[in-house]
Amino acid sequence: MRPILYSGFACALLFASCKDASEANKSVTAKEITFTKEGELTIVKPDSIGSIAIDIEVADNDYERQTGLMYRNGMEEKQGMLFIMDQERQQAFYMKNTRFPLDIIYVGSNQKVVSIQKNAQPLNTSSLPSGAPAKYVLELNGGLTDQWNIKVGDSLSWEIQ
Repeated sequence: MRPILYSGFACALLFASCKDASEANKSVTAKEITFTKEGELTIVKPDSIGSIAIDIEVADNDYERQTGLMYRNGMEEKQGMLFIMDQERQQAFYMKNTRFPLDIIYVGSNQKVVSIQKNAQPLNTSSLPSGAPAKYVLELNGGLTDQWNIKVGDSLSWEIQ
């Protein structure tokens, strides 16, 4: 009786090995994450005439805040992600699994820019702190804060759909 159990065990082991080998040859195709417009944001420039309007995607829960723009290949120029944090405090972001450079704009509860981290480098795990309490964070393509002359003290307003 012992040899029958042993050979049954050997067959089960062989079958499992064959199954694992055939599954290893299958490829997994990840679906690209694309921008989903969830609102509009306006950056008001107190020192100049006019404002800048962009479409925003909103990160307002733990999963969305932790994932952010990771695993994406980019955004259009007039797009951004607005993070709504649970409380106003010192914030810090990093670029782990983010494939393109970003400008990270920290915004106080009064909706005024408190600090900016410019051209955060892709895939970098270094901490990028706010330097001041922030309730909101806006991520834009790297270089846009310089191009649009966004500065500390500028105001933001937004409407979520």
